[in-house]
Amino acid sequence: MYLFEWFDQIDKIAFTFIHRDMSARWLDAIMLLMRNQYTWIPLYVFMLIWTLRLERSTGLKFICLTILCFAITDYTSSGMLKLHFERLRPCYDEDLTTVVRGIIGCGGKYSFPSSHAANHFGLATFWFLTITHITRQKWYWLWLWAFLIGLAQVYVGKHFPFDIVAGASLGIITGLTMYKLFDAWSKRDYDRNSKNNVILQQEALGI
Repeated sequence: MYLFEWFDQIDKIAFTFIHRDMSARWLDAIMLLMRNQYTWIPLYVFMLIWTLRLERSTGLKFICLTILCFAITDYTSSGMLKLHFERLRPCYDEDLTTVVRGIIGCGGKYSFPSSHAANHFGLATFWFLTITHITRQKWYWLWLWAFLIGLAQVYVGKHFPFDIVAGASLGIITGLTMYKLFDAWSKRDYDRNSKNNVILQQEALGI
């Protein structure tokens, strides 16, 4: 029990540093913008346009697994783990009543793990690995995108740092799993198409 209490204190110290000690009025506006879902609509439109330029079956796989990745991370974090662990958000924690600045509403009562971190790290992981697989291009900025959203959640007072770490871990595992499904799905389709092509060639040759 002592270990958990010590860890909780370290987490609260880190939260206090990020939320209060490194705060600035100009940074408040940026961080509120970073964690706002509507800020990233242009990015999602860009990703949709990029996907539509792929070969049709590849694009369909990419869209389906993107949706599945988001659904899994969101439901697992919000619908299961938060209700299981019941860790109070910083704004509900009595130890932090003089620390939380109240620049945004509290929202839901529980914070562990962060759904924002889980969702965005899940997408970042799946997109990064899959895009690298398809194009050999490494979009490292996806990791920065997910990290900044996670940092913003702590900065505005919505989450403790460990909430972000746990959410990011869930997201990375889910994103990696979705990439493995994409790879297996693509290989199965490739093998099936290759087999069909062989059969067609044999029929054309009268074999």
